[in-house]
Amino acid sequence: MKVKTALLTLLVAFKLGHSQNAPSEVFGGEFIRNSDNSVCLTHEQRNAIFKELNENIAFLKRNDNLAFSSANRGGHPLFIWPVQKASNVDYSSIWGISNYVDHNPNTPNQLTDYNCGTKTYDTTGGYNHQGVDIFSWPFSWYAMDNDQAEIIAAAPGQIIAKGDGNFDRSCDFSTTTPWNAVYVQHSDGSIAWYGHLKNGSLTTKNVGDMVAEGEFLGIMGSSGVSTGPHLHFEVHTNSTYTQLVDPYAGTCNTMNMDSWWQSQKPYENPAVNAVLTHTADPVFNACPTTETPNLSNQFDLNDQVFFTVFLKDQEPGTSLNLRIVKPDNTDLFNWSYDLTDYYQLSWWRWNAFPNIEGEWKWEVTYMGETTTHTFNVGTLSVEEATLENTSIFPNPFNDVVNINSTVKIDALEIVDVSGKSVLKLKDNSSVGIKQINLSQLSNGLYFVTLYGELNEKKTVKLVKK
Repeated sequence: MKVKTALLTLLVAFKLGHSQNAPSEVFGGEFIRNSDNSVCLTHEQRNAIFKELNENIAFLKRNDNLAFSSANRGGHPLFIWPVQKASNVDYSSIWGISNYVDHNPNTPNQLTDYNCGTKTYDTTGGYNHQGVDIFSWPFSWYAMDNDQAEIIAAAPGQIIAKGDGNFDRSCDFSTTTPWNAVYVQHSDGSIAWYGHLKNGSLTTKNVGDMVAEGEFLGIMGSSGVSTGPHLHFEVHTNSTYTQLVDPYAGTCNTMNMDSWWQSQKPYENPAVNAVLTHTADPVFNACPTTETPNLSNQFDLNDQVFFTVFLKDQEPGTSLNLRIVKPDNTDLFNWSYDLTDYYQLSWWRWNAFPNIEGEWKWEVTYMGETTTHTFNVGTLSVEEATLENTSIFPNPFNDVVNINSTVKIDALEIVDVSGKSVLKLKDNSSVGIKQINLSQLSNGLYFVTLYGELNEKKTVKLVKK
């Protein structure tokens, strides 16, 4: 799958529809991804996978360890969605769909997806896209680096192969390096391929081990022939690999009559993926450099705050309702913004200068769904000054941090940049909390709030590298 992270950095020609008391002109716009035009696997790589899978199946069968039995073959599985956000990610969603299976056997540029549309691709070499491509949004490289987009088993089954250790920051189609992938066979003999995973992220389970529906398989990456982090999800009916499955039911699905999803998602999925606050506009660097999100949930009085909303499948003729809400739950701004074009991906940004201390809300309603993001302005607590000399080191850190304080620290809470709590600790000992092992956290920016024995409070930015 080919991804190009180009950006329309400034759009001021769009008008604010039904705007009342809007904070500023709008910036942002469409986030452009190029159409895919190359095979996800070379012919040689695909044949090598067929060979490895069948050799492993034969080995498991010889050792009476193969879970699939043709004599007890059941009906085909019903899949859950194979991508989920990590538990510490406070986005509404972290995925979008760039391509479906191509049902038109002719090439090039002769495209038919299950819905009789053209949301797929083929190549001049005769390849028709054989899977569903699901990408992460927003900040796909940042998501990969911080393990935010998890790949999970769409159905229970047995791991019959997996490949790891390959370079995972591919940006063009010139590579001959294989992808990192997990292959799962289901009770009916069908086999699901989960490809392009992050190097070193794959499940620790081995060939022959069983996985449950929803079990972690790896992190979305950009290994193999790829130009950006995404999952290639491909399904075959059996180990002959002569019949693909398109898990979507639709008029132009020529492969199978019924849906293989427990709940089939619509062809387009217009929705808010994230509502965030920043110190500056996010920077979408050239592939494969990680984006600079400039995220923050903590601001001083009268700081300029950048308010963003990230959309997928933006639908023309719809509108956003937007609110910036003061700590007393009254509106600083409440306005609407009309969307006039279809964009597979878009982001929009406004600015304001909150001037009241306390917890604020940035609220976006789209397609009947409301997403709320909280952030803080000003001093977090009147007792914070009593912890003025308290420090945390090292910062940035790798795994363990130490707390140097003349005040006994009875409790602490750590939140990520999206405001989601990732750790809470209490200590009733005489010495309090002096050290924390944070090896379980992903790399990134966090805010740790320390609580003293007399309800003192201090919040410190903490960076894991």
